[in-house]
Amino acid sequence: MTGSNHNYIHAYQKLGKGRSTSWQSWLYRGGDVLFATWVGLICAVPPCYMQTEFQAPVEAAELQLAKAIAPISPKAVNPLSLDLTDDLLERDRANLLQAIDNSIRYIRTPSAERRYPVAGISRDRMERSLVRFRRLVQVSRSAKDLQQAVNREFDLYRSVGRDGTGAVQFTGYYEAVYKASRTRTDEFKYPLYRLPSDFDQWRSPHPTRAMLEGSKQLAGLEIAWLSDRFQAFLVHVQGSARFELPDGNLLTVGYAGKTDQLYRSVGAELVRDGKMRLEDVTLQTLIAYFQKNPQDLNIYLNRNPSFVFFRETNGQSATGSLGVPVTAERSIATDKKIFPSGGIGLIRTEIPFENPQTGKLELRPVQRFMLDQDTGGAIRGAGRVDIFMGTGDRAKQRAGLIKGDGELYYLVLK
Repeated sequence: MTGSNHNYIHAYQKLGKGRSTSWQSWLYRGGDVLFATWVGLICAVPPCYMQTEFQAPVEAAELQLAKAIAPISPKAVNPLSLDLTDDLLERDRANLLQAIDNSIRYIRTPSAERRYPVAGISRDRMERSLVRFRRLVQVSRSAKDLQQAVNREFDLYRSVGRDGTGAVQFTGYYEAVYKASRTRTDEFKYPLYRLPSDFDQWRSPHPTRAMLEGSKQLAGLEIAWLSDRFQAFLVHVQGSARFELPDGNLLTVGYAGKTDQLYRSVGAELVRDGKMRLEDVTLQTLIAYFQKNPQDLNIYLNRNPSFVFFRETNGQSATGSLGVPVTAERSIATDKKIFPSGGIGLIRTEIPFENPQTGKLELRPVQRFMLDQDTGGAIRGAGRVDIFMGTGDRAKQRAGLIKGDGELYYLVLK
């Protein structure tokens, strides 16, 4: 959830149909920067996918910016002073507190010490910010009270966005739930693999996906078998999953490592070949395409040479790249090279909600406090944020509809 537009008045105008032309033109310029996340195809756990040459120009332009975040100008509109408040706090306070606790646990690790300072913000200052923010979440009687307290005690930093003006593209991701088996059967015949014990000794470049799947190099490392090859591929892209086994037990897996081959988006490849239009690409349309054209699975899956390995996680929640659990609708994924890991974010964008009358999902503007706890292969530069939407089919449906512009801020104790 990174980024802001020039000011709040114009931000939500850009979230409507009026922004579609400029947004789509950015997608065509950025190519693969979008695809992995727009259709929900993003690593839920690791920073596991490297950029392709197709997306490198966009990333290079963004990373030339002197700073990804900077203190808001005294003349800028402060979103903490406006009427729109955290839309989840009244019913989700416990989850927000848990997400803060996860960031506090991370910020006290040696890994965090190596990542800071960011934009002049020290690890100590971020830790004190998290501890104080947690206390304010505990004692505030309402979302309005919390917002006013944060406004008094915290400085606000704003993402410069993808073009220096604060425009940030939001997408969503989720943790999948599939049926699977621990052994191969006539129904379950598409494997996921453990990390080989000698992986650190593999010579670079590593074998491609086609090479690994076409040989017996990984035999004996199967961790689970799925009934659908494209589902197995999606687990590679998501980075973690939950599986319902035939005996009723649950198996959970998470990211363990990946080859050094570059990631390429299946959606991007289909568009390049004229098989789909860019505006039609969603997770649902990709699934439908391969159900109708199973003969194309081998062609397009093998165009992504990258390959991911997994480990059993013993039922634990989906875990982000910081090594702490991610919380549904409270965790975001950003580029960890330029944003404060574990930091307190404030997002303004659109998120889908179910209409109680029609049962359909409809986008609504939100302002919400988030914790920056994850990253992903297509989450590059200051203009991209991925929102973790939870586990299962409904989370998948909601995540697939998030694809609008918005604003991202970070909160730092004064």
